[in-house]
Amino acid sequence: MERDNQFIGQSTAFLDSVERASRAAPMRRPVLVIGERGTGKELIAERLHRLSERWGEPLVTMNCAALPETLIEAELFGHEAGAFTGATRARAGRFEEADKGTLFLDELGTLSMAAQERLLRAVEYGEVTRIGSSRPINVDVRIVAATNEDLPAKAERGDFRADLLDRLSFEVITLPPLRVREGDIAVLADYFGRRMAAELRWDRWPGFAEHVAKQLEEHPWPGNVRELRNVVERAVYRWDNWEAAVGHVQFDPFDSPWKPVETNLPRRAQSSSESPEAPARAQELDAVDDLRAAVDAHERAIVEQALGRHRWNQRQTAKALGLSYDQLRHCIRKHGLMEDDAA
Repeated sequence: MERDNQFIGQSTAFLDSVERASRAAPMRRPVLVIGERGTGKELIAERLHRLSERWGEPLVTMNCAALPETLIEAELFGHEAGAFTGATRARAGRFEEADKGTLFLDELGTLSMAAQERLLRAVEYGEVTRIGSSRPINVDVRIVAATNEDLPAKAERGDFRADLLDRLSFEVITLPPLRVREGDIAVLADYFGRRMAAELRWDRWPGFAEHVAKQLEEHPWPGNVRELRNVVERAVYRWDNWEAAVGHVQFDPFDSPWKPVETNLPRRAQSSSESPEAPARAQELDAVDDLRAAVDAHERAIVEQALGRHRWNQRQTAKALGLSYDQLRHCIRKHGLMEDDAA
């Protein structure tokens, strides 16, 4: 997501989510933010904090899925020196760090039941107890939690505490995925494109060619805004001619006709007498050699045809194939291609 904290969009679904966050921000109550990855859950948490009376106090973030279960409680509630192996000194937890401010708990659904029980007590009574201590510490913390899971369903199955869910869901803000935000894809793509063009110090932003704009609109965007940003920035970065509209986009950066082929075959035996399976293995390796020859021939044909279509303009050909200029030059040298071959 955009780290400059800007909310960009004009769709009704998007504006409704932003308005709900703005309305809930002045409240001291917990808020639960639900949405797919890349929809901007952390940005909503930041908005809730900045528009509240706590805006001058800390906003502390914790990804509950990023830590092993054995450390979650120590991170949340702190620990005293000697509380467990490796605890050489006392340490405040995230609740104490967020005192008077906001604590954003991302990936809430990954918390263990034991951690949920202690979290519930902290939310209900406004106090935490460090691991290894019996002295409760009063804290004034506003909780904003986020998840991409169906917590009510988890609660029905007994995988999430229903009482904790009730306490954290004073307001529930569900963020719409990008694929349903009508009209926002073009706006976001233009924003990310302009920003990347400025970073590359282009004299102007030429926009996207019509066919590229259509491709962007029709893509399902499973990674939402984060994926859109990456795709747009990569397309602009690879486009050398800033005087012409960006005319190529690649959604999967790993998609290539030359990506490695996994054979999962045994290594070649040193001699056929080493094992009764050696002849069969040798045949398998011969098949691999034939495969490599076929892949090389296919690669040569693709490169040669692309060069012909682009009248041997190597930079245009590289862009069309999703390669860098140097990668294309390597293929030309590897296959001994000459311009006369295209005739």
